[in-house]
Amino acid sequence: MSDDAPVSDDLPDSPIHTTGTDHITIWGSNAEDTIEFYRDLLGMPLVLRQPNLDDPSQTHLFFDTGDGRILTFFVSDDRQSDARPQRSGVGAVHHIALRVAPDRFQEMMEALDEAGKGYNVFDRGIFHSVYTRDNNGLVVEITTDKFDVPDDRRAEVLATTQRIREEAGADYAGEEHMAEALEELGLEAEAHDLPDAESGVGGVE
Repeated sequence: MSDDAPVSDDLPDSPIHTTGTDHITIWGSNAEDTIEFYRDLLGMPLVLRQPNLDDPSQTHLFFDTGDGRILTFFVSDDRQSDARPQRSGVGAVHHIALRVAPDRFQEMMEALDEAGKGYNVFDRGIFHSVYTRDNNGLVVEITTDKFDVPDDRRAEVLATTQRIREEAGADYAGEEHMAEALEELGLEAEAHDLPDAESGVGGVE
């Protein structure tokens, strides 16, 4: 059963090994609304704009999410934005998650307030998350880590946290499990000072 699949940062015995995320592409509405949300509010540089190579009647927008990984949108001026929640189902995208620096987390929430964007904030145990929606109702999670985990050790830290969580009999990974994992791996990382938030299940209001 899949519940018995081991959690590990070791490369699996598979015929293909990916080397990272290149880009994710989303069906967007129009360029103006998409740029307003992702560039002007979330601060992602618009780094490339060209025709959709499979359908030149549409435009393909490329945004840098902050670390060189790219989020792209197919847009067309004849499509209106629709902020209603998107349909869910097998194969659908539940949400996308982006990161902000811990010292900008409070400022990010204030910017969402000023932009009139509804959101919920949660303490997810090993990170804090804000959930909002873009101009087309797609759930966008904006998260920040409780600890300054090096990107090249992230998988190792998460897999070790998972093992410690299971040994403790906890349902979810908590701050204490990650702190123990960091200590075990010899990584010095102080916890960031983040605002109080409820834990639990939920998303956008």
